[in-house]
Amino acid sequence: MNGKLSWRVKRIAYLLQRLRGSVALRGWRGTLARIRQEFRPAETDDQALSLVALDEPFAPFALPAPARPLVSVVIPVHGKREYTVACLRSLARHGTEAPFETIVVDDASPDNTVEVLTGVQGLRLVKNRENLGFIDSCNAGAAEARGEYLAFLNNDTQVTPGWMDALLRCFAERAQCGIAGSRLIYPDGRLQEAGALVFADGGGWNVGRFESRNETAYRYRRQTDYVSGAALMIRREVFQRIGGFDARFAPAYYEDVDLAFSARRLGLQVWYEPASTVVHCEGISAGTDLDAGMKRHQRPNQAKFVQKWATELALQPPPGTALERAARWHRRGRVLVVDATMPDPTRDSGSLRLCEILEILDELDWSVTFHPDDGRADEAGIDRLGALGCEVLANRDIGRLPDWLRRHGRDLHAIMLCRHTVAGQYADLVRRLAPHARLLFDTVDLHFLREERAAALAGHTRMAQQAGLSRRSELALIEQADTSFVVSPYERELLAQLTPSANVELLSNIHRVHGGRRGHAERRDLVFIGGAGHPPNVDALRWIATEILPRLRRSMPDLSLHVLGDAPDAMRHELNSPGLIFHGRVPDLAPWLDSCLASLAPLRFGAGVKGKINMAMSYGVPVIATPIAVEGMQLNDRVDVLVAERSEDFADAVGRLRSDASLWQTLSAHGMENVRQHFSRAAATAALQRALN
Repeated sequence: MNGKLSWRVKRIAYLLQRLRGSVALRGWRGTLARIRQEFRPAETDDQALSLVALDEPFAPFALPAPARPLVSVVIPVHGKREYTVACLRSLARHGTEAPFETIVVDDASPDNTVEVLTGVQGLRLVKNRENLGFIDSCNAGAAEARGEYLAFLNNDTQVTPGWMDALLRCFAERAQCGIAGSRLIYPDGRLQEAGALVFADGGGWNVGRFESRNETAYRYRRQTDYVSGAALMIRREVFQRIGGFDARFAPAYYEDVDLAFSARRLGLQVWYEPASTVVHCEGISAGTDLDAGMKRHQRPNQAKFVQKWATELALQPPPGTALERAARWHRRGRVLVVDATMPDPTRDSGSLRLCEILEILDELDWSVTFHPDDGRADEAGIDRLGALGCEVLANRDIGRLPDWLRRHGRDLHAIMLCRHTVAGQYADLVRRLAPHARLLFDTVDLHFLREERAAALAGHTRMAQQAGLSRRSELALIEQADTSFVVSPYERELLAQLTPSANVELLSNIHRVHGGRRGHAERRDLVFIGGAGHPPNVDALRWIATEILPRLRRSMPDLSLHVLGDAPDAMRHELNSPGLIFHGRVPDLAPWLDSCLASLAPLRFGAGVKGKINMAMSYGVPVIATPIAVEGMQLNDRVDVLVAERSEDFADAVGRLRSDASLWQTLSAHGMENVRQHFSRAAATAALQRALN
């Protein structure tokens, strides 16, 4: 048997062993795809990763050496000097916002590793007198660490820009995070691990192995059973409380799984963080043969792990559980949310509210999936929702939503359809393809009510007829849904009259109070928040440009009004007038809301509650608004807000705020309190719990 054929026979035998039970885990489609991956010609390194060349001649370089590091990077090494140097070069090349130190623990390397590493300035080098193995070397490095966090790296890894800061964000944004792990990829760019699963027999599974690293299924932050010790971050205090890596698993294997289970025993969580990417040359540090080298410890250590964690393993998925189900084993269920487009909080109030809802659902322990009905999912949007713990279903990955529902509908606990245009398309389909799922209809605001008011303002018969059609359609959807969400008490009371049998919950805008950061004396000018994609905003801007601002500038000629939101060039040209400044969509409203005297909301038609009012009040900025704008927001004139109906009323209100610091302070304080009481995450959480339980 020639060498090439012998290699293929051995490879097939190895593959059959690895794929045993794969059909149950992956299904036939996934198993066949995995076989094709195995025999695909080897790919070269992904040039987009800008990896450090292993054969690059050594020249001295420096690593950061802060007096007070936040993070201590610990790298155990035993030989393979060229990989260690490349790892350290990647750390030096890709700086971080957080101060960090680097500790290399040389485990009696047989090559010239120690000699070479003395040429790396800033490196802290710990030398074992004899070979202790991976676990003892990691523990030795941790004992020397000064950082609040420990970041363990294998020496055959290379980090990428932002890897450390992303892990730290996971800790900052998830209060119960005990361990966070990176997205591991191969040098050719394929995914190596997106978190890992543990089955009841102690067997492990690397999620996403050999798949494309850019698939949306692997781009959202989520809890996982464990993360590989090749790139793992943990608070030093927690590591010490656990007792470090358990020496019973020496020299290596299952120590990272054991660490994760130990963290959970303390009431902490283990998170996979896709925004942190680390390249791992798997097999370089330990090989791949289960019967030779370091790998030979894997099976014996699995038995030790099973013995130690028998009680906890009884709660893990049985061997053979389908991977999609196993990945969500400890979640309460899966919730699908569908809206017209990807939400972008910098674009509109509805997007801000939806992002808060998605994050709350994740915090309530639901596995959350979002689909944009237009099928378009931009890369930034996928990552933005991924940071909230939400998976995005893009058409490029799933085809059409009905096809996806045929495959997964019976596994869904609930489906939330946002806006009547989306719900009208899918409500019947959901009842058929997801018969066990609760149907939730998020009106966002009552569309027919906004249309009726627009028709009345314009005096258009055809618009009024269209509003009547919308009314019948929207009310039918509300009656069909298990729960419908509205954003204002006014709308809830209206529906109680129109559809008394419907289950309607108040799920209003959700805002965090940022607080007023400057006093009355430091403020000037006005602000309008909102884009031209919303008809009530277009009407309000025309009123501002033609009547309100000109009247204001008669007595206050130095006054400007800043428009924060999308506005096409044609509109800017049409409304061009002295003092009216269009800034477009801005990533952060704070610079204007920290410096402006008041926010205007001169809306003459619309429905729901107004995010522009909530947002201004959350920064302590007093609001001057029409009766329509404050409808359903539980605001009292001259206590929480100044109500104005005519252009001269707006001019009078601005003049009063300019001259009366006490009035300004009263409105500022009461506005923030209104947000706390009526537009909090706690209120939204309670509404979602009632709808889902």
